[in-house]
Amino acid sequence: MDLHLTTKQFRRLLDMAYIGNWVLNSARGEDRFRDYDEVESLLFAKAAQEGMPALAELWQGEVVPSRAFAEGGIHEAIADYEDAVFFDILAEELARRDMDDAAIDESNFAELTRRMDAYMAEFEAHGTDHVQVESDLI
Repeated sequence: MDLHLTTKQFRRLLDMAYIGNWVLNSARGEDRFRDYDEVESLLFAKAAQEGMPALAELWQGEVVPSRAFAEGGIHEAIADYEDAVFFDILAEELARRDMDDAAIDESNFAELTRRMDAYMAEFEAHGTDHVQVESDLI
């Protein structure tokens, strides 16, 4: 396969590969999708060959993204995504709870959306400052 990319495009591809592999594997422990690790390794090995050696390093015999790459701001993009997803999921879960976990269909979808929008407005204004959890464990 031939793929022709500019240096800038290849650098963006490295970011996307890293982010994708992080999303797929970061919470899996030893049960990783190894084929994604292999693709990431191939791409970062190519980066080292293409004049970007600071982006890759050898670890336990495998080419991996370097510490400099991982600490260079890519996790800020991941954190932004995680924050957005966290609030979206929390808003939907709370809205569904408020609706007694009813099955959502066209008859109540607007109500779900209204409740989610209200929660999102609260989160945008105050984050989680007003969220309370009642528990005997706390």
